[in-house]
Amino acid sequence: MSAQAGHGAAVRIEACGKTFADGTRALEPATLDIARGETLVLLGPSGCGKTTMLRIIAGLELPDAGGKVLFDGKDMTPVPIERRNVGMVFQSYALFPNMSVADNIGYGLKIRGVAEKERGARVAELVALTNISGLENRRIDQLSGGQRQRVALARAVAIRPGILLLDEPLTALDAALRDRLRSELNRLLRALGITTIYVTHDQSEAMELGDRVVVMQKGSIAQIGTPRDIYFAPKSRFVAEFIGAANIVEAAVENRHLVLPGGRQPIAHDANVSAAIAMIRPETIGVVKSGGAPLSGIVDSVSFIGDRQRLVVSGASNKSLTVDAPNTIQVKSGDRIGLSISSDAVRLLPSEDSES
Repeated sequence: MSAQAGHGAAVRIEACGKTFADGTRALEPATLDIARGETLVLLGPSGCGKTTMLRIIAGLELPDAGGKVLFDGKDMTPVPIERRNVGMVFQSYALFPNMSVADNIGYGLKIRGVAEKERGARVAELVALTNISGLENRRIDQLSGGQRQRVALARAVAIRPGILLLDEPLTALDAALRDRLRSELNRLLRALGITTIYVTHDQSEAMELGDRVVVMQKGSIAQIGTPRDIYFAPKSRFVAEFIGAANIVEAAVENRHLVLPGGRQPIAHDANVSAAIAMIRPETIGVVKSGGAPLSGIVDSVSFIGDRQRLVVSGASNKSLTVDAPNTIQVKSGDRIGLSISSDAVRLLPSEDSES
């Protein structure tokens, strides 16, 4: 199968909120545009509204009054899921245990009346694409978790949907398999070219799979951007701490420097404030000799992680800093070290009082 699979539909979610019958507000009114062929990841902790948004797009939930879901400009809000031309992969996969792999993949085509010969060719194409050749005649209970995930994906895209919806499809797998399948899934989504909306609470999945990431917090959209934007330029403390490891530093500001217990750290922006909350990623902190360094502190602990070592350093800031250093540096607990941080690596965050 080639990327000619239609590249999917453009999606617009317009003022879509969701309040359940018991008064629970699961989703604040949100407006979001998703480009044709884009992979958009909805990322956030449990209960943040990401699955509710996915279900509204699918047609499994209706938005509150005034909300609209549009595919290629057509209002799909009242259209039931079976007429929306969407493919879905659930966390549970929801495969048919009484059918073979091939019959599972071809099920949607069969109920749409696709001829057996064409159906068989389509199934063979997807079996090859998802690397499950040789498993066509096996029952679902004879498959590993990873193989089931591939079958579920193949079944979802067999009908050539305009939109592919995935709800935490890798959560049930062990960590090593999840990492491997994440890379494979990324390859598949690029090959398919279908508009894809992917729900996860796993930041690594979001970073690898998403063209853009929507970070959600308490039923609202906290930030939308590319993985790089979300990681390096978070717009709130919540986003900074949810995406990757982050040092959050509170300090007075003087002459474009953070005034810290261990020294003065330059900042890139001429912030017109007397105090600031800043984010510094661990991997942006260099370890240097303490003499003459802009910042210095004491190493509290060293953890070897293979490709790097993680240091916890006290005394440089108002609380300990996490530093990801090369694994070739010889350093031990109790050492005084210098810290070198580019001014561009310091991201000033809005104060908590100004966050919505």
